[in-house]
Amino acid sequence: MITHAEIKYYSSLLQKKYRQKERKFTAEGDKLVAEGIESGLVPEVILTTTSFFEAQKDFFNSLKNCRIELIMAADLRKLTDTKTPQEVIAIFPFISNRSELKKLSRPLLVYLDNIADPGNTGTILRNCDWFGISDVLMSNGSVELYNPKVVRSSMGSVFHLNIFEDTGIRQLEELKKKGYSIICSDLMGEDVYDFMFPEKCIVVFSNEAHGPDNSVREVSDHIISIKKKGKAESLNVASASAIILSLLTK
Repeated sequence: MITHAEIKYYSSLLQKKYRQKERKFTAEGDKLVAEGIESGLVPEVILTTTSFFEAQKDFFNSLKNCRIELIMAADLRKLTDTKTPQEVIAIFPFISNRSELKKLSRPLLVYLDNIADPGNTGTILRNCDWFGISDVLMSNGSVELYNPKVVRSSMGSVFHLNIFEDTGIRQLEELKKKGYSIICSDLMGEDVYDFMFPEKCIVVFSNEAHGPDNSVREVSDHIISIKKKGKAESLNVASASAIILSLLTK
């Protein structure tokens, strides 16, 4: 039986400082829970309501050797930042079985430059997963990978990719020495539809409000742009990533 102290402890994981301290995060919903387990992560505990447990017995029966605890709906709401939470939550350890950055060799990498919006970040991760891009680098100024909204909006892709947080200019320069060209997307640049992408490249997606960081712009080999044809002020960075990645992987 779960204790009130445990509920309080798991609710603290809604805050970044406690996630980082404990090296644990929350995944909400049966699909995300299943994705995490299928990826090889072992949940510390799975928390659900009695009604959801009774309605989804096949799902819970498929979870072998997992600690499953039934809690009140009011307690479950303390563990999520959504207004109408799904009725199952898992507490997972941080993902540690990822490749080393210095050993990356795939021809296409993605770099997230100070993207602070968790919804955009999660969607870009999902786009990368869809287009078969396995390795994603995130700058120190980007939103934390284990932010609950990032995890949710990635729709499970956070479990499928090699993701490297706190990647800075020094690491980008080291990858350039390995033959990667850095291609930075921005409002003003070469038309992406006319651009010939190099064989090995790192494509940069930046904060849509502020554009590429100056240090990233300086280290970039090319600036590319999706040219505007209508009257919209800007193109959402997650939407732009889907267009560019589609072109790159066609």
